[in-house]
Amino acid sequence: MKLNELLEHLTVIQLTGDFVANEISGIFHNSTKVTPGSLFVAIKGYKTDGHLYAMDAFSKGAAAIVVEDTNAIPDEIFRRSGKAKIVVSDSRKALALLSGAFYRFPSKKLRLYGITGTKGKTTTSFFVKKILEKAGHKTGLIGTIANMIGETVVPTELTTPESVELNALFARMVEEGCTAAVMEVSSHSLFLNRTYGLDFDGVIFTNLSSEHRDFHETMDDYATAKKILFDNLKSGAPAVFNMDDQYGCFILKDTAGRKVSFGKLAGNYRIENIEYDFSGTSFVIDHYSVKTNIRTALVGEFNAYNAAAAYVLMVEAGYDQKLVIEAIGEMPQVDGRFELIKKGDKKVLIDYAHSPGALEQVLISINSLAGESPVYTVVGCGGNRDRMKRPVMGKIASEMSSVAVITSDNPRDEDPEAIIKEVVAGIQKDNYLVYVNREEAIKRAITESPENSIILVAGKGHEDYQIIKGVKSHFSDREIAEKYLKEI
Repeated sequence: MKLNELLEHLTVIQLTGDFVANEISGIFHNSTKVTPGSLFVAIKGYKTDGHLYAMDAFSKGAAAIVVEDTNAIPDEIFRRSGKAKIVVSDSRKALALLSGAFYRFPSKKLRLYGITGTKGKTTTSFFVKKILEKAGHKTGLIGTIANMIGETVVPTELTTPESVELNALFARMVEEGCTAAVMEVSSHSLFLNRTYGLDFDGVIFTNLSSEHRDFHETMDDYATAKKILFDNLKSGAPAVFNMDDQYGCFILKDTAGRKVSFGKLAGNYRIENIEYDFSGTSFVIDHYSVKTNIRTALVGEFNAYNAAAAYVLMVEAGYDQKLVIEAIGEMPQVDGRFELIKKGDKKVLIDYAHSPGALEQVLISINSLAGESPVYTVVGCGGNRDRMKRPVMGKIASEMSSVAVITSDNPRDEDPEAIIKEVVAGIQKDNYLVYVNREEAIKRAITESPENSIILVAGKGHEDYQIIKGVKSHFSDREIAEKYLKEI
């Protein structure tokens, strides 16, 4: 695609050099990946500033360079080079718009649904994917566990990739026959304009609780970032939101979408009669006095909310109600989300709960099922992340469990023992144990707990790695749990 065709989609402050004839072979925001004839977009990050590498991109043969800072690279070197310098007010938005244009706006060729919130994004996205597939769509998925094109898994590190990778992935979905896609949309990606310009056909807000406070200074900042998804939604598209959450109405207030609420306390779709055991969850949806029974194999009140959110979005998007209900009932267990492993009377639950709100909700469900069974909770907190939640996580684990086993999560570059001390600082009861080694912590919880115990291993869920002192090694909570369950 020629540069002048791409620039039709930008508001440009200044153009220097040859900006018409250049054929663009690719778009990059990392100068180390620049190839001859490509376009480099300098974006300001939190660890470094892409403007510092503009000259490096130029020397590697970039045909055009997009900057916010006009002084990052001199005009003079473009005037006789056959290359172009493009100055914009916001290079992150420019990257998103250029990426969409370069890949010929693939999100417009898909039925695209987005899900945002603190808890429930992953499970809700899998519910929506299952419904879309039952309706006959080959469906792509972008999320925390993996990116998927149909049943093909594409590994991922970010919940929402950078805009150029995102559009490339959507383009690949279209090429491989997908007609629909669902994606988790993180607050980081919204704030950093990674999803800017995407064409969503419907969105969901699940809930909001304290998380990512290392990135968002206040809860209002966090909510404002989530709100961007709804602010940019096209007119008439279903904007589904959890009416029970205190931020629901705030996030929806400026949307052009069609507001549709759900909740147990209030909403257009009321959730009633939630019942669950270790075999699954059933509940009733009351929509203007018309009652619908729904059953899912997933366990817990929070999964009733997740299933209800998917149900409301898909019904409001025009899918057959019976088909939607059947798909929810057929949904298999999601890896690392209240995932049950058991031997005899001893049960281990693997869950991704890594925030105070998520941990509390999981333990509420476990305690309601436990009866006289002791509850052991193995939990830690990640390094180089929100330190404010650490004592809160310790407090919740201790107060809502028979025994809290405090251990490492992903310490990353931090001292594991220092992180654990901050977690323990929130504990006020004498019912906790500390094992820095996560395998040892899981082992002790399984082998030393009474026969009828329920052991929650929280924080990592589906993840199959651990990062200690910057070194990434294979580690799976599920594999460790299965290993020691076999030994008892």
